[in-house]
Amino acid sequence: MNLLMVIFGLIAIVAAIGTVQTFKNKEVLGFLFNFGTFAIFGAFTVATIITQGYPPSLH
Repeated sequence: MNLLMVIFGLIAIVAAIGTVQTFKNKEVLGFLFNFGTFAIFGAFTVATIITQGYPPSLH
């Protein structure tokens, strides 16, 4: 789960950058998809860090 959390975190960061760029270029559909990706992957990453901690415990 540790590597998956890092990958999802990187996806959220790239989606946040894409959201800012599409907002500057006034592209509505690109903004919606980038913001949705950022919200979903970012929330999953934060929730995983809160519930399992970083680095995650093995039980």
